[in-house]
Amino acid sequence: MGIFRTKTATPDDMAETGLRRVLSAFDLTFLGIGAIIGTGIFVLTGIAAATLSGPAVVLSFVVAGIACAFAALAYAELASAVGGCGSAYGYSYVAFGEIVAWIIGWDLILEYAVATAAVANGWAGYFNNALTAMGFGLPEALTKAPELGGLINLPAAGIVLMLMALLIVGVRQSAQSNTVMVAVKLLTIAVFVAIAAFNVDPANWNPFMPFGWYAVGEEGKPVGVLAGASIVFFAYVGFDAVSTATEEAKNPQRDVPIGIIASLVFCTVVYILVSGLLTGVVPYTELNVASPVAHALQLLGFNWASALVATGVIAGLTTVMLVLYYGLTRVFFAMSRDGLLSPFFAEVNPWTQTPVRVIVLCGVLIALVAGLIPLGELAELVNIGTLAAFVLVCFGVIVLRIRQPHLPRPFKNPLNPVFPLLGMLSCGALMAFLPALTWLRFIVWLLIGVIIYFAYSYRHSKLAEEGGL
Repeated sequence: MGIFRTKTATPDDMAETGLRRVLSAFDLTFLGIGAIIGTGIFVLTGIAAATLSGPAVVLSFVVAGIACAFAALAYAELASAVGGCGSAYGYSYVAFGEIVAWIIGWDLILEYAVATAAVANGWAGYFNNALTAMGFGLPEALTKAPELGGLINLPAAGIVLMLMALLIVGVRQSAQSNTVMVAVKLLTIAVFVAIAAFNVDPANWNPFMPFGWYAVGEEGKPVGVLAGASIVFFAYVGFDAVSTATEEAKNPQRDVPIGIIASLVFCTVVYILVSGLLTGVVPYTELNVASPVAHALQLLGFNWASALVATGVIAGLTTVMLVLYYGLTRVFFAMSRDGLLSPFFAEVNPWTQTPVRVIVLCGVLIALVAGLIPLGELAELVNIGTLAAFVLVCFGVIVLRIRQPHLPRPFKNPLNPVFPLLGMLSCGALMAFLPALTWLRFIVWLLIGVIIYFAYSYRHSKLAEEGGL
């Protein structure tokens, strides 16, 4: 069967694997909210409105949310039927075979690692601003990467190492910390909504679509609602991390689909509400700032609320990093367990019941990247990598319905194959609106992955040892 050797999904895929089953549907939903509500609502909303969509950024969130909804339904079906902690990697292994699974797993490593490091950079900026406001600001050399004239971005590296320690202790403690921080950021969003609702000026919504649906702007970069959707899609990155918790869910076949769909629906409503109010209280041209929500409250004269939002941003970005980092370790762990990466990382610590070796390796590497490299446009790689994973997951639903029609499916994607096809088309379209340079970087990363696969993984995988059966 060569490189197209595949796994067969069996009830054993849901068996005990050494990881502790402690997460409820509530925990998983908050895990999703923790990953989704962060950079998107506190940063990207204003940037997308000011430079790409105008007040129609609301429609950008709707378009991106619909594409994610189709993908979420596909994830929910495969999580309930196939299981495993590898997310799209594990599903692709069963649906398409080893080579596709490797590529998508390599893609997910890029997505989660770069996203965590990128958010750590944003977190560091807010954290140092808070320290400066209290008179304890760090010297510039410790807040910037060498390329920007500093020595290291110490807060960015430091927060990653702190999260590493939290993940080592255990997933239960990590989930509890996530729940507390999610509650804090939801409180700050509620304060903004309550204030903004009474300060809307409808004139700020005119013109509603200054850039149209799609156009080519300055320097050849796309603008408009659809271009905005491809960027604010970053706001939804992370809901798929819920599927990496399958092996630590109490009742994965029921709880994981609930966690995926509930977190996505809730966050989509929040994004639409906040982006609509934000562009209603402040002209969209004034929102191209690092913290548009806090900036809008300052312009309205609510400085105390602006300070509260800054606190919510720090908590919000922390939960995003925590969940993305968690997702990275579980994908890496699954690939190591299958022999595609070194089995050294497939060990579960008997005391903490967590994959400590993977957590430490990923934590040190992410901390170095966050502390020494200014990521800039590299964050766009997160979007294209995630969209590619979504396309394959949607296609996987169709393929598995054909290849394994009798596989138990506690949750079934409605209107198969219509919804999965719509998911493939919508996510593929959003990929098309990303810049050419992003595509080039993505292809280079995948080529590196293919080289590693044929140099090591092809000969060392468990399926290779079993003769591809």
